[in-house]
Amino acid sequence: MSLLGRLLPLCLLSLYGCMCQDHDDHPPAMFLAGPLINNGEPSKGADPFDCSHPIPPGSWQYFESLQSRGVTHFKVPLSWAHLLPTGRSSQPQQAVVACYQTLLKQLLDVGLQPLVVLHGSTVPEALRSTYGGWESQELKEMFQQYAELVFREFGQLSDSWVTLSSLDELRDAELQNALDAHSSVYHRYHQLFPGKDGGVSVGVKARNVPVICDTQLLKNTDFLSVKIQYDCTNGKNLVEELQNVLAKCGEKPILFYEVNINDCAPSEFLSDTKVSKALSSGDHNVLGFDMENMFAPDDTIPKSHSHQSDKNRNGLQTSCLTTYCKTWSNFATMTSSERDTFLNESFPIGFQWATSSESFKVEGAWLEGGKGETIWDRFGHENKVFDNQTADLACDSYHKVDYDLYLLRGLHVNTYQFSISWARIFPSGYRDSHSEKGALYYDKLIDALIESGIQPVVTLYHWDLPQALQDKGGWTSAFIVEAFKDYADFCFSRFGDKVKTWNTFSSPWVVSHAGYGTGEHPPEVKDYVVASYQVTHNMLKAHAEAWHVYNDKYRKTQGGEVGIALNSDWAEPMDPSRPEDIAASDRYLQFMLGWFAHPIFVDGDYPATLKNQIEQKKNKCPLSVPAKLPVFTPEERQRIKGTADFFGLNHYTSRLVNSSDGGCTPGPQGVGDFQAHADPSWPSTASDWIYSAPWGLRQLLNYISTEYLTVTKVPIHITGNGMPTEYSGDTLNDTQRVEYMKGYINEALKAIIEDGVHLQRFTVQSLMDGFEGQQGYSQRFGLHHVNFEDPMRSRTPKQSAYFYAQVIKQNGFSSNKVPVFRGEEMHLTRRLTASSPSEVPSKSKVVWEKFSHQSKFQRKMFHYGTFEQDFSWGVSSSAYQIEGAWNTDGKGPSVWDTFTQKPGSIPANANGDVACDSYNRLEEDLYMLRALKVKSYRFSLSWSRIFPNGRRASLNQKGVDYYNRLIDGLMQYNITPMVTLYHWDLPQALQDLGSWDNVDMINIFNEFCDFCFATFGDRVKFWMTFNQPHTIAWSGYGLGKIPPNVKNPGVAPYRVAHNLIKAHAKVYRTYDDKYRKTQGGLVSIVLNADWIEPEDVNVPREVVAADRALQFQLGWFAHPIFKTGDYPDAMKWQVGNKSELQSLPGTRLLSFTEEEKNFIKGTADVFCVNHYTTKIVGHVAAWLSPPSYESDRDVTETEETDSPTTSIGGQRAVEWGLRRLLNWIKEEYGDPEIYITENGVATDDNVDDTERVFYYKTYIDEALKAHNLDGVKVKGYIATSLMDSFEWLSGYTVNFGLHFVNFEDPNRPRTPKRSALYYHQILKDNGFPLPDEEKLLYGQFPEAFNWSTSSSAYQIEGGWRADGKGLSIWDQFSHTPEKTYDGHNGDIGCDSYNKIDEDVEVLKKLRVTHYRFSVSWPRVLPDGTNNHINEAGLNYYQRLLDALEAANIQPQVTLYHWDLPLALQKVGGWENETIVQRFRDYADVLFSRLGNRVKFWITLNEPWIVANLGYGYGSFAPGIVGKQYIATHNLIKAHAEAWHLYNDKYRATQGGLISITINSEWAEPRNPHKQEDVDAANRFMQFFIGWFAHPIFKGDYPEVMKTIIRQRSLAAGLPESRLPEFTPEEIKRIKGTHDFFGLNFYFAVLSFPYTPGDLQDYDSDRAVATMPDRTWLDTGSDWLKMTPFGIRKILKFIKDEYGNPPIYITENGVSERGAVDLNDVHRVYFYENYINQALKAVVLDGVDLRGYTAWSLMDNIEWAAGYSERFGLFYVNRSDPALPRIPKNSASRYTTIINCNGFPDPALGPHECLNLESTATSTPTPDHTAHTAVPVLPTNMVDFLGLKLTPQDAEVGLYVTFSFLLVSVLGMIFVVYRLLKMKKSSEIASAESVNMDRM
Repeated sequence: MSLLGRLLPLCLLSLYGCMCQDHDDHPPAMFLAGPLINNGEPSKGADPFDCSHPIPPGSWQYFESLQSRGVTHFKVPLSWAHLLPTGRSSQPQQAVVACYQTLLKQLLDVGLQPLVVLHGSTVPEALRSTYGGWESQELKEMFQQYAELVFREFGQLSDSWVTLSSLDELRDAELQNALDAHSSVYHRYHQLFPGKDGGVSVGVKARNVPVICDTQLLKNTDFLSVKIQYDCTNGKNLVEELQNVLAKCGEKPILFYEVNINDCAPSEFLSDTKVSKALSSGDHNVLGFDMENMFAPDDTIPKSHSHQSDKNRNGLQTSCLTTYCKTWSNFATMTSSERDTFLNESFPIGFQWATSSESFKVEGAWLEGGKGETIWDRFGHENKVFDNQTADLACDSYHKVDYDLYLLRGLHVNTYQFSISWARIFPSGYRDSHSEKGALYYDKLIDALIESGIQPVVTLYHWDLPQALQDKGGWTSAFIVEAFKDYADFCFSRFGDKVKTWNTFSSPWVVSHAGYGTGEHPPEVKDYVVASYQVTHNMLKAHAEAWHVYNDKYRKTQGGEVGIALNSDWAEPMDPSRPEDIAASDRYLQFMLGWFAHPIFVDGDYPATLKNQIEQKKNKCPLSVPAKLPVFTPEERQRIKGTADFFGLNHYTSRLVNSSDGGCTPGPQGVGDFQAHADPSWPSTASDWIYSAPWGLRQLLNYISTEYLTVTKVPIHITGNGMPTEYSGDTLNDTQRVEYMKGYINEALKAIIEDGVHLQRFTVQSLMDGFEGQQGYSQRFGLHHVNFEDPMRSRTPKQSAYFYAQVIKQNGFSSNKVPVFRGEEMHLTRRLTASSPSEVPSKSKVVWEKFSHQSKFQRKMFHYGTFEQDFSWGVSSSAYQIEGAWNTDGKGPSVWDTFTQKPGSIPANANGDVACDSYNRLEEDLYMLRALKVKSYRFSLSWSRIFPNGRRASLNQKGVDYYNRLIDGLMQYNITPMVTLYHWDLPQALQDLGSWDNVDMINIFNEFCDFCFATFGDRVKFWMTFNQPHTIAWSGYGLGKIPPNVKNPGVAPYRVAHNLIKAHAKVYRTYDDKYRKTQGGLVSIVLNADWIEPEDVNVPREVVAADRALQFQLGWFAHPIFKTGDYPDAMKWQVGNKSELQSLPGTRLLSFTEEEKNFIKGTADVFCVNHYTTKIVGHVAAWLSPPSYESDRDVTETEETDSPTTSIGGQRAVEWGLRRLLNWIKEEYGDPEIYITENGVATDDNVDDTERVFYYKTYIDEALKAHNLDGVKVKGYIATSLMDSFEWLSGYTVNFGLHFVNFEDPNRPRTPKRSALYYHQILKDNGFPLPDEEKLLYGQFPEAFNWSTSSSAYQIEGGWRADGKGLSIWDQFSHTPEKTYDGHNGDIGCDSYNKIDEDVEVLKKLRVTHYRFSVSWPRVLPDGTNNHINEAGLNYYQRLLDALEAANIQPQVTLYHWDLPLALQKVGGWENETIVQRFRDYADVLFSRLGNRVKFWITLNEPWIVANLGYGYGSFAPGIVGKQYIATHNLIKAHAEAWHLYNDKYRATQGGLISITINSEWAEPRNPHKQEDVDAANRFMQFFIGWFAHPIFKGDYPEVMKTIIRQRSLAAGLPESRLPEFTPEEIKRIKGTHDFFGLNFYFAVLSFPYTPGDLQDYDSDRAVATMPDRTWLDTGSDWLKMTPFGIRKILKFIKDEYGNPPIYITENGVSERGAVDLNDVHRVYFYENYINQALKAVVLDGVDLRGYTAWSLMDNIEWAAGYSERFGLFYVNRSDPALPRIPKNSASRYTTIINCNGFPDPALGPHECLNLESTATSTPTPDHTAHTAVPVLPTNMVDFLGLKLTPQDAEVGLYVTFSFLLVSVLGMIFVVYRLLKMKKSSEIASAESVNMDRM
């Protein structure tokens, strides 16, 4: 230090003493220095230090030197702009706050007092752009808020403040507002800190002091901060200013805040006597001086390395003893450029690339499958997360295994790390609560990973402790060790055969620190003294126990590895020159990483540094010990040591650490005596704690290798690395994450390559955005964006996902070209030979003969099966539709460029200029293809991208390069390129030459194709010359709708087609001659074809018309190429005749020469067809003028109106047409190999595209039928299209893609739709293999199983006014016009009232053991009351019971089957509570009169129908609307009373059973991958079956019903819920009123939610819509689809939901309508499959099913549908007055099932139960002990004379039998004649008729 520097303070102190001699109470002198400058070196004009960089190293020594020279205060100007980047005090930059706090503490530590300056005067830009300058009142308020923040954060660290240091820069209104702001801040300070020393000031130049002192503002300052300037040549001015200042301000203390000395030495200023005299004269109060300019130039901050400097560090510690110091020193001398040099190398072969997720962050489904509550569930539900968000749904990964696997395949990772939810496996935390559904979820996930070639890495615990365990103390309690051990044991045993890498814990430090230390995380324990350390203690022991379990029990057989994933920052000393900071950095790592790593990887105990530090604190703080560290026993240390097979590291950021005295404060910083900071120059993220400092990872890896892995030599796995971005803004273009990943991955590479670190895996966190703890969804870590506003939780790759995929592809950053393999040759299996021309109509009309007579049942029957293993599954696109870059890199314009850029051509003036931008987003397209795992990709080449003007001379190499990159990328992932050479985008230059109407185009096109074969043919083995030449010719040159927009429908299409065919043939011959031998590829042409169905297949002319339509569309091109080289005769005939009738000199259809025919025919190796829809065609004599291709056909076209519409008009989804088209191609073109090269559907832009799923499901199944059943050689299927794209004339208004493309986003993000996942599943399965649940189960039902059939009184009895019967509500309803179909009623019904014998006779034929029927309430009690019992009515039932008893058939009697006495309805019916007693009275009559013979009672049949259809919708009797809840309430109470009556009064003597029959559909979620749909299905079931079953089996309505209806009622302003409430007494009386569960079941539905609005009704309460799957078979009822699986599922549901009660299926059946067909194959199919599913429920699911009842015994009146729908096993011929009961085939099949008591295994040989004749005389009750089963025959089989034959074989059999019979009869006649003649006598022959019973 210079002598002057030492003397200056003494001089000033002496001057100050003179000034203050009259002020005894004067405060201590203030000698100022500072401020720091941004580059660390004070200099004039430099910017003050603003915490945008780290505090300069060496600042500590600088401060000490200042203090030693007498400086007492240091100026610290704050940066408003950096503290509040947004201007808002609620959003401070925490790193900057921490930086300033550190700086202020450093000053205080060395004895300097900070003088804090809030602001100068210039308004920060963020505020100026919003509020303007100081003239704004709003800005004044913002400054006040800023000051409030400053006082809150720094108020305890400083006594002296300057609010605004440069007031002199303001004028007028600006100045006044600033002064007002200061005054407010002044008062606020003294409110916050009353009586505190120091004070608040403002800063002003000396000449402007009057501005302050002449105003009231002087009162609002504790002192004045004045700036003065001394110029050695102008000292006089300063003296005058000083005198003026001192005179004006009176006794107000003055601080000379800034003293600038210009052009002379400081000594000259001090020696100026005039200045000293001015300062010392008078009664002035001078506080102090600025000394900054009075030091010599060398009195600056010691120069040392900063984190931003490239200078070598000086004074670094060289004598390092600790691992940390040695590791840090190795890198400390690097410059930043050396440190950050990028390494362009590859990772080792076999390196593992991973991404990750955590259970509670992604799974959702927080209550699904019995999952238990976790501490994070509780935390979220208590509204402790950002914006009150929860993890209830999260990413819905529980339902989206397929979606997550899609993302993983797209990334191309080879490893996926995920955690298991302990509470999902063990809801209570213990094994005895095991949830199989939870385990099955992880089974599914693990199996899917392995199937996709991805290694699962499983974390056992990632923070989501079961709440049940936390309630017992959680990780603080010793029991948790054993509980975790048992949980781990289960996971190892369940999943260990497939999982080979396990993390016991992930980031356990966070659990200890945030969960049990600071309490920021659940379980919110704030105890860093004891709990935090105890938690770590228990987790270490739990980890060790889990490791030993694996080591002892599983390692030998499973061969896996177990480790732990520890989180750690890297610590860098704040001041590298301070040994204290280096030691503090070491302590930081020991307290974070060593706390866990040292026991496991070193010696089984905590690090000595940690133990010593805690011991020191105990000694220092005996009264408030800040930490109590548990002690391991020697045995525990030995058991913990070495318990890891790898070192898992979660690393995200680094910290600058300095030493500090933590006192007795608990927590790492307090106990560890360090403070951690982020360097503000490091790139920040959305998280306050993550800053990007990639170099820290390399140093940390080196540290770990040295510190921990010398004893336990295991590899390192980076188990987590990533950063969050904000949830708003451009979330997909996450360039910041890309840079972060690039840096960190490269540092890991350096650690491997340059440092020899044994690193095996890198895991990017995370796979997708998720629930990020306290931050909820506000921070996004994902490589994939998750739309949390979308119930689908759609996932979209971000740019970081594509970057990571590229890194994985290259295995790092090496620029070495990835090797590309030669494409596999596709040799011709056989050369197609020419055949004779098609006849008119063609022989292919057999297709109509074969298929058009199919019933809807036969046509729609789903076919299970698979294609051949080499079947080619693919997707498609075309150049113009996706590439964009229309004029980029030398591409020439195409006709579509020209057309679309003309306004008005396309909706919204859309064009393909950018489209999907695939030209620039190749990696994104490859991502989708990898994710789909297709075998092939069909795309087209843009002619004008390769040859901009269409000719070779214009070759554009950049275009060629693009397609080379695309083809190489496909080959790398084993995807076969299928290349279309021309997909409509003709170079505009060629259009100008006449385009396809010019014969020169033939050679020009050949030139282009020749180049493509030569350039790409080594890899491309499948070529298509043209796509849809029919479209080119007709739409482009006939209709003029597409470019080139020529409208010449009569001539041009034929001329253009002629050239296209010849051009195709030329190209084919070129390939054949020049390339086939060396390249071995295939060449074809893609033809489009609708299927054409005749209007009436029975009319030959219509069949001819359909055939003609196909020849004009498909045959136009296929006939020349695949048959004769010439057009089909049908075309030539039509066009020729039309041309002649039009008086033309010749035909408009051009002719090929014989040479051309030979050249053309056979020019295709396979048949490629695009197909979308089916049309219905009829014959018509079309117009002659003007000539047109369309009228040449002489057909009319209409839509197939029974099929679903699509988003394109006229393009309905008619799946069955595809099978017929494929068969037609087979028949017509010589059985070629066929590739379906386009097939898809247009929908809206919803990613949950159910319609597309149905389309693919049905169309692909039809292709499978053609392949498997018809022998069509279908070799491949290409789905259209890969992604949404430019759809030609529709622009972007419709979408065909498997992926949604957001065309509003310049990044064109691609999001997989549900259909993408579904299509992947199809191609993975190679079709539709028969699922296990659809396979027939052979076996028997339990012994004494009840087999029954059913009816109901109103439906069959008739006799509606007979013998005193009263009227019912159905009598009235059916006699009311328009209430029932065609006015049908039950007046006669089946006349069962008069046909007891006939009914019992058919029951005997069925061999049922039971018969379910209902009693007509008004027949027994005409007015509904027991005032009058109608004995005649009772007598009918008694006679029926007599007959049943005689037939050994047990009755099952329903008390009420909807036919309420009309008299009761007139007083309110089921709305009137008195009906409860009326029903009880009615039941009493029946129990007393019939109960001695009835042992099975059903109180109510389907009360849901009664309530909802009868009293809700009004569609059934009595036609009441909106009263279903009231009706239900009374129905349930009536049932309960009847049950209690029987139980109390009759059960003891009669010994019967009594319960209720509840009907329900089964609900499947429409999208099983969507929680919203799953919830809708659950809600559907609770509102349906639960509405009635819950009160009876559980005591009250389902909670979801009560909650929803109450909330909606109150929201609508109603005083109470519309759902009535049961009293506690009623609940008690209702609960348990069942002896069994009676179930009526018919069908399942697909359910999904909808928004109901404000309607107050049942449907709106339920808010569930339903629909069928398109593949479900139709029946005679619109509402009923055949869904056999549903009966098994609902039986299992009842078992699980209601305690496995005995169940009787009391109704199940199917209808038909229309013409009568006793061969009811659909009903046979129904019963076989439904009953077999019921058998599975018994055998496989353990359901206690006791009986099955077929609905119905016979056709009857089906309520409002009348007699139009028929459910009977017996047909009732209503045209015959006798109403005979005639058995249908289904009756025989049902009898066989009953006879066999199930389904015998045919592998055991024919079972005797199948022979009904052998047991015809036996009793109707089968001996169940002797039965096994009967085979379920295919639905196209029929019974014929005891044989099971196809209808065709049966027909032949019938003819043959008839022939034999005829011959036999003639023979008999001849014999009789001869006998008569010989005996000459006549005898009467008795003819014996043979009754051929259908059964």
